[in-house]
Amino acid sequence: MVDAIAGGGGLITLPALLTAGLPPHVALGTNKGQSVFGSFAALVRFSRAGLVDWKLARATFPLGLGGAFAGAALVLLVKPEVLKPLVLVLLIAVAVFLAFRRAPPTAPAHAEPSPRSRARAIGALIALAVGTYDGFFGPGTGTFLIVGFNTLLGHGLARASADAKVVNFASNLASVILFSLKGVVLWKVALPMAAAQFIGAWLGAHLAVKGGDTLVRKVVLAVVLALVVKLGHDVVRG
Repeated sequence: MVDAIAGGGGLITLPALLTAGLPPHVALGTNKGQSVFGSFAALVRFSRAGLVDWKLARATFPLGLGGAFAGAALVLLVKPEVLKPLVLVLLIAVAVFLAFRRAPPTAPAHAEPSPRSRARAIGALIALAVGTYDGFFGPGTGTFLIVGFNTLLGHGLARASADAKVVNFASNLASVILFSLKGVVLWKVALPMAAAQFIGAWLGAHLAVKGGDTLVRKVVLAVVLALVVKLGHDVVRG
């Protein structure tokens, strides 16, 4: 439910898998094995509500997919731990931005929409950058996507959450393919989780549709603060 609204579901599922005794690499693979079902369920629910921009998705889905593959390849060259301090600073900036940003004024009915080609290009860059980050490191992926679509494309937070799920599903799909090929997805654990993930994501997307930007803003801010605490703890402990 949390992931469908604001991202950050891995803050709940990954520690749960580690607590259950799975080795870290198997926990990561199994987490992606179940989370892809949640991002798909949320995407379907948002689509049914008419919040997904499918013209934009034609650019963001393939680049999110390719970015995740590229990010996974980068793991072999650079240790993900190098990113933790940088991501921590970015998340704090996001928290401040969300907490103090005023809602933008409503555009007049006769206002010219932003050029579609420009919006697709910006969306594609967001998808490529965050998809690569997700394949390489991951924490806060959904949150960064929502803030990116909201800030750079001017989407409302509910719509930004919907469009974020296109990229999230793409990056999760790429990760599942890679982890499956490596044999580190424990499907007997991932599939029961996937069933619950599907239901929770559907409910979360439903709440986002009904609650609108106000609910998404509150949950995103809560997730960002949780990520700041988690990554800050990791950085301090080394």
